[in-house]
Amino acid sequence: MEKNRYGVCGVYCGQCPNGNGRVRFTAGELKRLVDTVRYEWVEDAVKSFSFSEFRKGLEWFSQAQCRGCLAGDGAPCENRSCASEKGLKSCLLCESYLKCPKTAYQREWYPFVTENYERVKRVGFETYLREEEERARAGVDLMGHLERRCCKVVELEG
Repeated sequence: MEKNRYGVCGVYCGQCPNGNGRVRFTAGELKRLVDTVRYEWVEDAVKSFSFSEFRKGLEWFSQAQCRGCLAGDGAPCENRSCASEKGLKSCLLCESYLKCPKTAYQREWYPFVTENYERVKRVGFETYLREEEERARAGVDLMGHLERRCCKVVELEG
């Protein structure tokens, strides 16, 4: 199992599109495509679009990959310091997880973390991590969940 591929908060980083390299890879592919097709002309044709800024964004995303909160990356949150103060590797090991205001965001946006908490209680943290890494290697990631949560349904005219 790779070190630091879990988030202190209970979300497994190895299944996150930013943590598993999917964002980096996809941005790199899009950057390669727009560079190959040479879309610079779009900036002159569409005044509201800045191709150079778009290209800078692609460059950034194609080189960025979150290494996980244990490696100092990830979104800033209170979870790391709280778990550290309590001497815990993860919030999933805290008895207050299901009611803690610091994990409310994770429970709201990633409701499966409550199942993760229960799983850790049943099988232990290290076994849970091995299982999550196996799922990540099998291709399980958070995209389906995030797409259902964040993307609007678009009806196409036939």
